[in-house]
Amino acid sequence: MTAGEPLIRWDWIASHGGVFVERGLQHIELTLIGVTVGFIIAFALSLLVLRYRRLEGPVTSITGTLYTIPSLALFALLVPYTGFTVLTAEIGLVSYTLLILIRNIVSGIRGVSPDVHEAAIGMGYTARQLLWRIELPLALAVIVAGIRIATVTTIGLVTVTALIGQGGFGALILSGMLTFFSTEIIAGAVLSVSLAIVADAMLVLLQQRLTPWVGAG
Repeated sequence: MTAGEPLIRWDWIASHGGVFVERGLQHIELTLIGVTVGFIIAFALSLLVLRYRRLEGPVTSITGTLYTIPSLALFALLVPYTGFTVLTAEIGLVSYTLLILIRNIVSGIRGVSPDVHEAAIGMGYTARQLLWRIELPLALAVIVAGIRIATVTTIGLVTVTALIGQGGFGALILSGMLTFFSTEIIAGAVLSVSLAIVADAMLVLLQQRLTPWVGAG
């Protein structure tokens, strides 16, 4: 940015709509893959933790360690093996969702009242039926809350993947920083934050639809 140049060049914004759409779709794709794969892995690990309590410590320790590794350091460790690829980005993104999702899934299911368990068992429910028909529906509000946190966190982390050639809106921020073009930096930041707000709002609506008996937080 040079002296006398406006902070935001609206003509540049108006002429780059196609770029914003392209970067937005990439940002959404990276986020959806990360959260979806993360949820599948977290759900499987949560069921193991609920069935075998001795696994809770190791699972929490490993996912907690992954969560605390700085994203740049993690990508630097992965690049020599997986390159500047989507796979590298997704390994990092998935890793950061696991601790959040596992905690909420396990807490939600464990939070189901023992009286409800006893009533269901008394009615002849098997362990599988108890999980899918009773525990998961009652734990849904807590689980969706975890998905909301994981989604917003992932949207933020996707911007960092611009450093390995991915990044969605993060690519705009990186490009703007390299060329000292404030308009591009602001556009990337605003669009990334806006995407996080919209995604969270959509998940709140989903939570309200799935659990009408619970006020969405």
